[in-house]
Amino acid sequence: MFSEAPSSGASSTSAPEDKIQELRDQINHHNYLYYVLDEPSLPDAEYDRLMRELQALESDHPELITSDSPTQRVGGAPLSGFTEVQHERPMLSLDNAMNAEEFAAFDQRVRDRLKSSEDIEYACEPKLDGLAISLLYIDGLLERAATRGDGETGEDVTQNVRTIKNIPLRLIGDDVPERIEIRGEVYMPKGGFEAYNERARGQGEKVFANPRNAAAGSLRQLDSSITAKRPLEFCAYSLGVVSEEYTLPETHSATLEQIQKWGLRINEEMRVVIGREEAEKFFAGLGEKRLGLGYEIDGTVFKVNSLALQQQLGFVARAPRWAIAYKFPAVEELTELLGVDFQVGRTGALTPVARLKPVHVAGVTVSNATLHNMDEIARLGVKIGDTVIIRRAGDVIPQVVSVVEERRPDTVTDIQMPDACPVCESHVEKVEGEAVARCTGGLVCSAQRKEAIKHFASRKAMDVEGLGDKLIEQMVEAGLIDTLDDLFHLSVEDIAGLERMAEKSAQNVLNALEKSKQTTLARFIYALGIREVGVVTANNLAGYFGFLERIMSATHEQLVAVDDIGDIVAAHIVNFFAEEHNRAVIEQLQKAGIHWEEKEPVSSAEDAPLNGKTAVITGTLSDMTRDDAKAALEALGAKVTGSVSAKTDFLVAGDKAGSKLAKAQKLEVTVYDEAGFKALLDELNSQ
Repeated sequence: MFSEAPSSGASSTSAPEDKIQELRDQINHHNYLYYVLDEPSLPDAEYDRLMRELQALESDHPELITSDSPTQRVGGAPLSGFTEVQHERPMLSLDNAMNAEEFAAFDQRVRDRLKSSEDIEYACEPKLDGLAISLLYIDGLLERAATRGDGETGEDVTQNVRTIKNIPLRLIGDDVPERIEIRGEVYMPKGGFEAYNERARGQGEKVFANPRNAAAGSLRQLDSSITAKRPLEFCAYSLGVVSEEYTLPETHSATLEQIQKWGLRINEEMRVVIGREEAEKFFAGLGEKRLGLGYEIDGTVFKVNSLALQQQLGFVARAPRWAIAYKFPAVEELTELLGVDFQVGRTGALTPVARLKPVHVAGVTVSNATLHNMDEIARLGVKIGDTVIIRRAGDVIPQVVSVVEERRPDTVTDIQMPDACPVCESHVEKVEGEAVARCTGGLVCSAQRKEAIKHFASRKAMDVEGLGDKLIEQMVEAGLIDTLDDLFHLSVEDIAGLERMAEKSAQNVLNALEKSKQTTLARFIYALGIREVGVVTANNLAGYFGFLERIMSATHEQLVAVDDIGDIVAAHIVNFFAEEHNRAVIEQLQKAGIHWEEKEPVSSAEDAPLNGKTAVITGTLSDMTRDDAKAALEALGAKVTGSVSAKTDFLVAGDKAGSKLAKAQKLEVTVYDEAGFKALLDELNSQ
């Protein structure tokens, strides 16, 4: 829901009734911000701490409990823009366990209430961090979708939910009850969330603080066409109302399996364990893989698996006695922004990085977080000295997601982009229409020099085997390399003198450099590191112009005629080759022996010998990489795909070709081994 943060000081007053009222006011305020306005201002664990403090005070002073207390309800009021839905069976929340002792206490309560000393069988599921939704199916057809709302009353979001592709409009099978309510979570996967925010930043639009907020905001759109553009998914976790004539399975896990048979997703991590010890192992295992999952989870839900025992255990006011949410450490936290440093990347881009007061987030101490660019700083309104919410999820670098403005001190200062590069002191410029500011130092900037050489030697570029990032860094720091062509003037003695290098390994690097001199025009263009010129664009340039000199002298108008090249990329290419020092480096590289075959390009795609043909490459090729093979085929007009089908014209099968070869043979698709493929290329290229 929210995320973890330091205590807000709610217990600063002395009288219990004053403390309780202050906590209620704060919780109600944040419920309104989160559930109604979709503008949360607290991370999850901070909200949890407020709620737990209120629960503790009310437990000590039960005479002060009132029906309007946040502890007596699930959430906030529904949005006025949607029709209200009265839940026939309340959608209750779960009690939380924050540590092993609290989970053990839950297990003990279950066994005590059942008067049993036997281990309990639990169904274990990841606790998805999304928005709870109820799906009502009548005669197998999706009739209505509603949010949980306050647990008793939700919002009708049927039109929005119908746009979610993994929610079936009709259930599968002949055993579907006449009337059934399936409950689950709508969420936004991490990949979709990051991609959405990246697009929003580029277009100057609002970004979401976290995937949970993104899912909630998407479902509360009044225009369902907007929701349809959001990458939402649904995962079922229980049933609500079911027709009386339908006989339920005996366990929760079997119920989920039946839901899956009807065509809805259940979580692939769901397991059944016996006893608290096995449950703890599941919790620990899921915690280890948590950040690697494709979606956000904030804990594990444990449910007594037997439905008969669930009924026997019953409910308390706002939660079932037979289930609990065992929470992970928060992925969001509050901390102080101490300052901002600017890092310089391979292309000269300056990225602001927040220096933070160290804070523990999801098992890691975080002291730095990305701020992306100056436009993002302006959008956040963040200043040095602010209290900020940071987020850590997956392999993504921690990032600042929002500012807690109510905690802003008078001493804050604005964040300023430096006029000079922090590495080489060259001028920093910001092109109109671009969010990124860049150092103009080019190859004289050591930050860019290291990254430029790493890119030049990488697998998809010059593919210099054995020349890794650490070795390149050593070479630059030792003064062995200032420009790219210096790579081809190194000696065995130069390399052998570096840390962890010996004469044999040094000779292997020199051999790899010598081998890399025989390359392709497309690889060389990509290796130069021109902004926004990736592998595909480099291939298109090489195929269209055929000669390096023609690319170097091409006008903007000529470049935009190339497939996949627009005005911005064309401008980057023109600007790159307009710089004399870039032309000088290229000349020196050719003098060092780098060469490739140049030839007149095919006049049009229709004239390409493999135009209209679809190819698949599988297995390992000995004399070329699969990227090179793909580029060679595409240069001849073929479309290269990743899977074999009846539409595949031929398959290139290298060593250890597997299932794709078997499928091609079954479909009677033409198959070339590596020798046959090379002969085909030679024949077509000679035409």
